Amino acid sequence: MNRRMVVFLLSRIMAFEAILMLPSFIVGLIYGEAAIAALCFLPVMGVLLLLGLFGLKKPKNMTIYAREGFLTVAAAWVLMSVFGAVPFFLLGNVFPTAAGGEFVSYWDCLFEIASGLTTTGASILETVEQLPHCILFWRSFSHWIGGMGVLVFVLAVMPMSEERSMHLMRAEVPGPVVGKLVPRMRDTAKILYAVYSALTVILIILLCAGGMPLFESVCHAFGAAGTGGFSVRDAGIKAYDSTYIHVVLSTFMLLFGVNFSLYHLILIGKWKNAVRSEELRVYGGIVTAAVVLITINTASAATRFGITLRDAYFQVSSIITTTGYATVNFDAWPGFSKMILLLLMVMGACAGSTGGGLKISRIVILFKTVRQEVRKLLHPRAVTVVRIEGKPIHTDLIRATMVFFVLYMTCLAAGVLLLSLGEQDFLTNFTATLACLSNIGPGLALVGPTENYGFYSSASKVLLSFEMLAGRLELFPIIMLFSPLTYRHRSK
Repeated sequence: MNRRMVVFLLSRIMAFEAILMLPSFIVGLIYGEAAIAALCFLPVMGVLLLLGLFGLKKPKNMTIYAREGFLTVAAAWVLMSVFGAVPFFLLGNVFPTAAGGEFVSYWDCLFEIASGLTTTGASILETVEQLPHCILFWRSFSHWIGGMGVLVFVLAVMPMSEERSMHLMRAEVPGPVVGKLVPRMRDTAKILYAVYSALTVILIILLCAGGMPLFESVCHAFGAAGTGGFSVRDAGIKAYDSTYIHVVLSTFMLLFGVNFSLYHLILIGKWKNAVRSEELRVYGGIVTAAVVLITINTASAATRFGITLRDAYFQVSSIITTTGYATVNFDAWPGFSKMILLLLMVMGACAGSTGGGLKISRIVILFKTVRQEVRKLLHPRAVTVVRIEGKPIHTDLIRATMVFFVLYMTCLAAGVLLLSLGEQDFLTNFTATLACLSNIGPGLALVGPTENYGFYSSASKVLLSFEMLAGRLELFPIIMLFSPLTYRHRSK
């Protein structure tokens, strides 16, 4: 293993995290929170910059294989969470009044920032409105950082060979297949971030046009863009009794749940190819069917049909994209509607988006593989091929999809089993694990949309934090980080 190259990349990423904390510090100065911003962010930024000094000298051997790529990505996300939690911890222990007494434990802080960076949106906080603006901004900005991925950002700004950058992007970008939009991987990363940034700015403008204050518009746009779900209001999006705001957020959550390569096709004039995407059509069909079914199931004489449809559209958009915003307490919905939401939690959004879950493309491959096996049983001599958009899928991709599905279910079962060592009920533990593994945030019962994760023990919060990281990085990088096989020398 090329350990020096791993250290070099990690030190560069630590320096980038210091730079990413700078906007939060500036927000603190703007809102008259200079003392809090200085004490919470400057010491951490200083330490991160010192660690970044290890990346000043490039190693002679800059070779990166798949092993180094996966290890670097996993270690980078863990370290970013470890250091990203420190501003919360400093706030809770130096300014306990400003923190509301909820950021005293470092493990609570780690849970909160891991939830932010992985765009999960699960929180230990009972109230957020008393927090300083600089901390609220860092909390929401972490969604935007983690949505597209910090390594993708590093690839966009740091020169690197195609082979090395491909291993890093493959370990971080969600989905069964990672490809280039243009010949150079660095240019691909720039295009992804350009589209991501443009959509975020448009959403901020539209939210401001709907009467939402600028600071709140920025923070909620970060949450929607990263499909995270942190809000700056105690009541969340429900605090804004505006159909316009709800519909705008619903629509943009769905847009951020689309494979970003399709936006590139549209920009270069190949919009017909984008529209013909099978994954996009399945995604749209699932959303439409879920909205219709939930609207019918939750309709009542006491609520106007338009409001029921609006709430169903918002919650379906929020859950399938794994954003986690809520305008209603869907834990009080009928069992049929809650079951639909649970299925959407597992499915997730499209591959190559900022959403979590299994991904629609994998769901399509799994169902087509099952259909192929049924045909083989009925017609043993028939030659059948699994196709997506008319093109045959390589057996390696089918195998990888099946392996990922089994591993996902194994991690889900293991997480529920370990959480069950506590005193919470099964539904709470099951949906908490599912919500963290799929990077959704709210679950049902004690972790419903109006509740929080503060009641869990420190050990349970650490477990759920690693579930979030594993889900965001699609399991394998985190598993490889803790596997002894990763650190063994290659046989000659």
